[in-house]
Amino acid sequence: MSDVEELYDYDELRTLKVPTMIVARIERTTLVLGSAQSRDVIDPTSLGATSLRRRRGGGGLVLLQPRDLWVDWWVPRGDLRWSPDVHVSSLLAGSWWVEALEPFVDTPVVVHQGALEGAAAHRVVCFAGRGPGEVFVEGRKLVGVTQWRVREGVFLSSVLHVEGTIDVLKYLAHIPEGLAAALDIDRAPFVRLEEQALLSRLEHTSGPWGQRTLHVVS
Repeated sequence: MSDVEELYDYDELRTLKVPTMIVARIERTTLVLGSAQSRDVIDPTSLGATSLRRRRGGGGLVLLQPRDLWVDWWVPRGDLRWSPDVHVSSLLAGSWWVEALEPFVDTPVVVHQGALEGAAAHRVVCFAGRGPGEVFVEGRKLVGVTQWRVREGVFLSSVLHVEGTIDVLKYLAHIPEGLAAALDIDRAPFVRLEEQALLSRLEHTSGPWGQRTLHVVS
């Protein structure tokens, strides 16, 4: 899967000795493949100026746009927040988001507690299904969660789409039946979204962290 540039320098991440919260920014629209996805799911004529990257972590395509809130955590083995249980780690990330989001959303925010759900054909796109730890409001998926685990620790990755993800369809080589309807429910129903206040709460609810790093992907 070396045909697509990776989203991060993951080898550098593995050297971090302190728990790290990463708030990532992008300069332009970026389409991100899951670790095991073939780029054949993408129509190559559709990319134009859109950047294509690959993450280490399960799941389907994620369309990142500059206004999206993209927050990741590196939790070294030995930290109290590290767990050998994949499910527990995902639920932990979801619980951080729920606590941070509650003042900004007028209806209950919940974490999906169960296993992976959704039509297999729809899993080409991350936000078309439900996975453990992912965050929902009235059935609408607000935050997607994935993880990458190595002997040094676990990398928890999450994104909140500010404007929804229906635009991801235009990049697909084939659109499975029903996928558009599955994606059309994920528009964030915020009455207010105060980004810096939300990020501060998220850092507080998930912390403490030894450092907080900003990465920009161009």
